[in-house]
Amino acid sequence: MNDLTKYRFSFGPWNISEGADPFGVEVRSPFPHEEKYALYRPLGFEGVQFHDDDVVPGMDQYTHAQLIEKAGEVKTMLANQGLTPEFVAPRLWFAEQTTDGAYTSNSASDRAYAWERTKKCIDIARAINCKAIVLWLSREGTYIREAKCAKLAYQRILDTINAMLDYDSEIEIWIEPKPNEPMDHAYVPTIGHALALSFASKDHSRVKGLIESAHALLAGLDPSDEMAFALAHDKLASVHLNDQNGLKYDQDKNFGGANLRVAFNQVRVLEEAGYGKRGEFIGLDVKAMRTQRGCPVTAHLTNSRAMFLHLVEKVRSQDQTLIQQFRDARDYEGLELYILQHLLGMH
Repeated sequence: MNDLTKYRFSFGPWNISEGADPFGVEVRSPFPHEEKYALYRPLGFEGVQFHDDDVVPGMDQYTHAQLIEKAGEVKTMLANQGLTPEFVAPRLWFAEQTTDGAYTSNSASDRAYAWERTKKCIDIARAINCKAIVLWLSREGTYIREAKCAKLAYQRILDTINAMLDYDSEIEIWIEPKPNEPMDHAYVPTIGHALALSFASKDHSRVKGLIESAHALLAGLDPSDEMAFALAHDKLASVHLNDQNGLKYDQDKNFGGANLRVAFNQVRVLEEAGYGKRGEFIGLDVKAMRTQRGCPVTAHLTNSRAMFLHLVEKVRSQDQTLIQQFRDARDYEGLELYILQHLLGMH
C-alpha cells in the first residue's frame, strides 16, 4: 500500500459534540446529525460510526416496521453523501434496565431488555446496509467484586455473542475492550480477553476486535502491542485512534497529542501489517477541547487524520537497513536515538 489515499477514515457523529462533560454543561450549539453527514467527505472521511440510537433516536418507542423505515431514511442520507456505515453498536448504558449491566445484569428482565435491544440494533444495521456490530461492554462489570459471579458473567456474554451469530448469519461482531469507566472493573478489559471470547464462540471467523488507543493505555498496555496481537490472529477489524495522558479518565485526546512516539508505533504496526488493504477503516474517536469555539468544531478530527498520515510517511521513510543493523547488533540505544531523531526530522 504505497498510496496514502488507500487509507479510509471514519468517525462517529458524537465526535462533533456540544462539549459537555461530567463536570460542565454544553459549551457549543447543537449540530444535527443529518447536517454532519455533509461534512464527512470535505473533511477527508468516508466512514460513519454509529450507535443504534444515532440512526434512530428514541428507538425504544417504535415498532419494528417504524425502526426499519426510519433507518432507511438514514441509509438514503448516507448514499446521497457517498458515505459508508462502518458499524452500529447497541447503546446499552443509558437505559434504566442497564443500570447494573446489560448481558451480565443480575436481573433476568434487564437481560431480556438487553437482548431485545441487541436484536433491534442488528436489524437497524442491516437496514442501513451494514454488517458490523460493535460491542463496547460498558457496564458489563462490577463496582465491587462480590456483586456478580464473574465466571457466570463471562458465560452470559459468550452466550449472547453466540445468540447474535445465530440471529443473523452474515453479521460480524467486533468487541471493543476497555478496562474501567464507567465500571470500577469491566469484564473483557483487553484484546486478549476479547479474542478468547472470539475463539470460544461458535463461529470465531465472525467475531473480531476493535482497539481504541486510550482504552489500551488505561489498561497499562501499549496500544501498538495490542494491535499487533490482534493482527497476529487476523482479528483486528477496526481501530479507534486517539491519545491518553496517563491512567486517568478516558480522555479521547487528539491522536499523537500526548505521546507522539506511542502514536508512531501504532501507525508502524498497522502500516507494516498492511492494515486497510481489505477496506478496514482508520477510525478516530477524539473529543474537541471544551475551550474550542465555533459550530461545527472539526479541527480535532482533521488534525488527528493529518497526524496519522504524517506518521505513515515517517514509517515509510525509515532506513530499514539501518534498523536491521541495530537489531542484529542488539544496539537498542542506537536504535532508540535513530527513531527519536527520525521523528524530529533530524535526518
